[in-house]
Amino acid sequence: MRASAEGAGRVPVVHPIGAEGAFSWLWLIIALPLAGAVVLLVGGALARGALDRVGHWIGTGTVVGSFLVSLWLFISLLGRGEDERQIGQHLFTWFEVGELNVGMDLLYDPLSALFLLLITGVGSLIHVYSIGYMEHDVRRRRFFGYLNLFIAAMLVLVLGANYLVVFLGWEGVGLASYLLIGFWQHKHSAAAAAKKAFVINRVGDIGLSLAIALMFTTFGTTDFATISEQASGASQTTLNALGLLLLLGACGKSAQVPLQAWLLDAMEGPTPVSALIHAATMVTAGVYLVVRSNFIYELTPVAQTVVVIVATVTLLWGAILGCAKDDIKKALAGSTMSQIGYMMLAAGLGVAGYPFAIFHLLTHGFFKANMFLGAGSVMHGMNDDVDMRHYGGLRSFMPITFLTFAMGYLAIIGFPGFSGFFSKDKIIETALADNLVVGLCALLGAGITGFYMTRLMLMTFFGEKRWAKDVHPHESPSVMTVPLIVLAALSVLGGIMLLNDFIVDFLSPVTGVAEHHEPPLPAIVITMIVVGVVALGVAAAWFLVGRKEIARDAPQDVSFATRAARADLYGDAINDSLVVGPGRSMTTGLASFDRRGVDGVVEGGSAGVGAMSGVLRRVQNGFVRSYALSLLGGALLVVLALLAVNLA
Repeated sequence: MRASAEGAGRVPVVHPIGAEGAFSWLWLIIALPLAGAVVLLVGGALARGALDRVGHWIGTGTVVGSFLVSLWLFISLLGRGEDERQIGQHLFTWFEVGELNVGMDLLYDPLSALFLLLITGVGSLIHVYSIGYMEHDVRRRRFFGYLNLFIAAMLVLVLGANYLVVFLGWEGVGLASYLLIGFWQHKHSAAAAAKKAFVINRVGDIGLSLAIALMFTTFGTTDFATISEQASGASQTTLNALGLLLLLGACGKSAQVPLQAWLLDAMEGPTPVSALIHAATMVTAGVYLVVRSNFIYELTPVAQTVVVIVATVTLLWGAILGCAKDDIKKALAGSTMSQIGYMMLAAGLGVAGYPFAIFHLLTHGFFKANMFLGAGSVMHGMNDDVDMRHYGGLRSFMPITFLTFAMGYLAIIGFPGFSGFFSKDKIIETALADNLVVGLCALLGAGITGFYMTRLMLMTFFGEKRWAKDVHPHESPSVMTVPLIVLAALSVLGGIMLLNDFIVDFLSPVTGVAEHHEPPLPAIVITMIVVGVVALGVAAAWFLVGRKEIARDAPQDVSFATRAARADLYGDAINDSLVVGPGRSMTTGLASFDRRGVDGVVEGGSAGVGAMSGVLRRVQNGFVRSYALSLLGGALLVVLALLAVNLA
């Protein structure tokens, strides 16, 4: 990792110009899915019957409309010069407290433009797919309302012109993910997974909220434009703290170690939710936050180094998990963790890596949405069974699902010519040029990716059939397969964004231009090595899985490594030991102190006063003779006291 940011290229400051013409409609991109969510969730209480019949069309139509507006603005942006590609729009003043004035302001630039296309484009395909997948669910209208809420919150997140607006979208995504992961709350596992995701993400949110507070105390604002201009004047300690706190927030949303434990459990939600979270929205938010905050990270090599370390550990961690999972969705979830690790690694490499982090984010959005929806198609034909040990030979029964899934498979392993080949190779090449050890770890991750993805393909689509007699595999309806075909095409063609360095040049007004660093070997040699390592992973899967008979039940005599991977590398056990257990002990101790100490003092004092009053109450019996006797006794005491004084 770099010891300093000098010589790495400087990131330009954020300097938006006013929205005019087509860009004056920027707000509509958020308003459409948000309106859909309001109609479906709030209006459903008033006209439930009618909305139940057309709610899925309303939800899908509003997101498709948002995509069309995003595409229109993107084309308009391409017609502008580099100096005119940062456009701001002030909607209204959100709140004003003392010196803090926060506007509901939007920022449209090359970075947010690409995210809008991904979120609304892939989101539209997931909505269309969900029409068929959720056809028989009695709460389908509410499901589409939650999907729209998710899309709207993510759009707010990537369009916010200041960190508080970003935080609004950030929390909206957290709420929507909780609602969608736990959508089938009648299942205890789904309810528990939703709660787990919500709680772990709140840990990351503490980091982001503290970072925002530190920004205000340091710069007097949370606006990107002002902070990017003044960041160089902040102390190194402040910049390091900001970078690390922002990373903590990114780890929560993007499931990076040590806040990764929620991601695989989140597969309890409906499969379209898995595709939306893993491909187009939630897990990409952390990558967006780091790249958007490049004007901070370029000034703090310490935080950049920590980003690289966390990303490297995560990309290997997720890949190892994917090697041992028999649940098809959890195997893909481990893959997502690993691929997000690649993106975070590129973001941690600074100016040289920012565009490739976004490039891989986009291609991953295509092929991972394709494969998650493909997994849902497999489940649709297999009576919702997610266990790959019960599959086998499905390519003949689900030809469209197989062919489209295969396109995603070839893309993620980096088969030459497919989108992942271009995006992941550039990250590995950049990592090798920056640090040999990190580059070799990224290379190892590529080999493991070849292994676990080939294992998934072999167990699902090849070999002998292993399903029960009452299962009858069949292809999904066209409303589900058409989105698969579109995503498969994008998985193949996504690499064209690298032609003539389009993705690098297009993002340069946001990410800057890096000085050229030569990798240790020529690029063509590195490419051949990467392809060779991936081929070794594919071959290993064939020898260890493809040639053997797959048992329907897990064997008992598995190795420690396999048991560890199936237990998520004991991530939950580690969290229980380091966080949950001590936290439970602390809260139990505090509760006991409150009950016995604080309450004891208060209740003991009141009990003492009560006992004393009980004694005194006996004196007040209401009989005149008792009072007369008391007066006589008192008078005698006074007389005796006076006599004693006189005698003395």
